[in-house]
Amino acid sequence: MTPTHTTRPTPSSDGRPGDTIIAVEQVTKNFTTPEGQPLVVLDGIDFELHEGEIVALLGKSGSGKSTLLRCIAGLIAPTTGSISYRGKPVDGANPGTAMVFQTFALLPWLTVRQNVELGLEARGVAEDARHDSAERVIDLIGLDGFESAFPKELSGGMRQRVGFARALVVEPDALLMDEPFSALDVLTAENLRSELLKLWAGADFPTKAMLIVTHNIEESVLLADRVFVLGSNPGRIRAELHIDLARPRDRRDPAFIAIVDEIYEIMTGHREAETQAVMATANTTISPGEQPLPAATVGGLAGLLEILVAVGGREDLPKLADQLSFEVDDLLPLVDAAELLGFATVEDADLEVTDAGQEFTAADILTSKELFARHAYASAPLVRAICNALAATTDGTLGERFFLDVLRRSFGEQDAQRQLELAIDWGRYGELYEYDAGSGQLIRDHGLAGQMERATG
Repeated sequence: MTPTHTTRPTPSSDGRPGDTIIAVEQVTKNFTTPEGQPLVVLDGIDFELHEGEIVALLGKSGSGKSTLLRCIAGLIAPTTGSISYRGKPVDGANPGTAMVFQTFALLPWLTVRQNVELGLEARGVAEDARHDSAERVIDLIGLDGFESAFPKELSGGMRQRVGFARALVVEPDALLMDEPFSALDVLTAENLRSELLKLWAGADFPTKAMLIVTHNIEESVLLADRVFVLGSNPGRIRAELHIDLARPRDRRDPAFIAIVDEIYEIMTGHREAETQAVMATANTTISPGEQPLPAATVGGLAGLLEILVAVGGREDLPKLADQLSFEVDDLLPLVDAAELLGFATVEDADLEVTDAGQEFTAADILTSKELFARHAYASAPLVRAICNALAATTDGTLGERFFLDVLRRSFGEQDAQRQLELAIDWGRYGELYEYDAGSGQLIRDHGLAGQMERATG
């Protein structure tokens, strides 16, 4: 079997999409925790991938975007719903896709050419035809002269080029990419993104559509024709945006900035209503699984609020990220934490410090600890749950394994551990409880914890 090269189709001039390559219909995916409880990762996902388009699946950690990509590739099966390729159900490895991974996934004992030829060899392509196809893609992707090199001899950017070449050599209908640039330094990632778009614009690019998973808002707007924004825990599609900007796209273009702002608002705007609901009802049954802690330390949160106060108390988020030389996505967990605690609000992609945030930033260390404790107890279900659990024991102590066992009912193993680590950081700072790393015990602080319980009891 020798692959035959086909010219990539483009959408029609009137904007209608090309033929459907992949159709995802009402897909859900559940995993099972060590206790045998179902953990819902994806819930009711619907979308299509058409010829001639690049689609981005954008979401934060916990949105299930990588899981969805693996379902589309046929590496794992959905729990319910269906995925089809060219109208035929996918019930194993999807024959019309190839994947580029975040971690390169090269075999270190094989040369560049041998790594590129792996997919062709698995498909039974004859040796001469494999060599010819590999040479053509190696030339296309800019790996000339490195055919006999081993992965350890290559930079990260060059290793990812090998990953792209290995996927493209089989001429897939749809190229699937799982955060392919996130393991690279900023300049290398930017260069590789630009080269990918130049190749895509050429008539000889050997794939008809691309589907990229990313957590980077600007990357999604730079690359995609359509962006699906996924919510988290479980993953659901919250919005679909059509990016009608000519390529190459300029990050400084007001239209580009407006789309970034719109997506940013979609990803953060829902938090305000959730935060107000939690703040208003500190003793409700909202669980830590329903309102996870953002991946932000107290020090990081305090730093963001100090910067925000220093620039006048309100700033456009993308502009703030640019001033700090960060990607806008890097600020998301800190923004989520500030909103959750009631220290800041987001409106029209502007971050504004609240009166409570001003008070927290201006306070001396002891007062800031007390303010943080009150807001964390009222707003963060996991922090409150730990305080209440410790208060229910005779000696005010509980082992971390208790909390991890409970958290694994709502989170995977790694996310459960991370949630507990964040809660320990927050509780320690607020002096709500202590943590003994040697014994793995959480220990109730009777001072502030008692005040919180009395205030809300």
